Amino acid sequence: MQLSRQIILSVSAAFLIGACSQSEPEAPVSAEPAMEAAAEMEQDLTAILSSDSRSEEDRARDASRKPSEVLDFLGIETGMDVVDLMAAGGWYSEVLGLTVGADGSVAAQNPPFILAFRDGANGIALDKRIGARLTNVTRVDSSWAELGASGAQYDAAISALNIHDAYYLQSPEAAAEMLSSTYAVLKPGGVLGIIDHNGNAGADNNALHRIEKSLAIELALAAGFLIEGDSSLLSNSGDDHTLMVFDEGIRGKTDRFLLKLRKPAS
Repeated sequence: MQLSRQIILSVSAAFLIGACSQSEPEAPVSAEPAMEAAAEMEQDLTAILSSDSRSEEDRARDASRKPSEVLDFLGIETGMDVVDLMAAGGWYSEVLGLTVGADGSVAAQNPPFILAFRDGANGIALDKRIGARLTNVTRVDSSWAELGASGAQYDAAISALNIHDAYYLQSPEAAAEMLSSTYAVLKPGGVLGIIDHNGNAGADNNALHRIEKSLAIELALAAGFLIEGDSSLLSNSGDDHTLMVFDEGIRGKTDRFLLKLRKPAS
């Protein structure tokens, strides 16, 4: 699994102490051992996600969703408490549960409009997924206002392919409330990751189930977040953003933006 900050500090400290104990002139401390250890931890997470503990259908999505790389970019690691916003059936909730491990926790959050889809199919799927397997994942049914007022405090949050739903299926005001409520339940310095299907300016992104990255950034900045990273990890130049995301020609292969946002530490 991913390397924790504590391990990074321990590795760096060990090299500093060793260097100071030598009679020869000090040499610059190399970051390579820590980087190699981080790569090994990421490989461990990849191995866990590839195991039979997950369904074949879930594992098939990893090629395009790249969960190990995404969570590494966001800095989500063992022992963290994370909220999966609009978790739907919980694909990412399970990935997060495996990532944070027994010392961490995952809140699989769904607002009422997500739970109302297809006669409650998302809630049914989430209950089946959690069951007795994912003991560190808890179902949280809440409106955005209820989430913000819950008093919960998380190290990180993730919104995977659903900011456009809040913005278009609810309203722009609801999307703003989603982000302000997420801001409220993140600890100072906490991270929010946003993934969504890229949309074109002036297009009917509502019908296409897309959203402009610039609009997501605007909403995040208005909620008080700082933009810390903008990754091309999930980009696909073969998607020109004109097809609906469920079109068979592009489904599962859309061009997606990945933003790393942070709540100020103070």
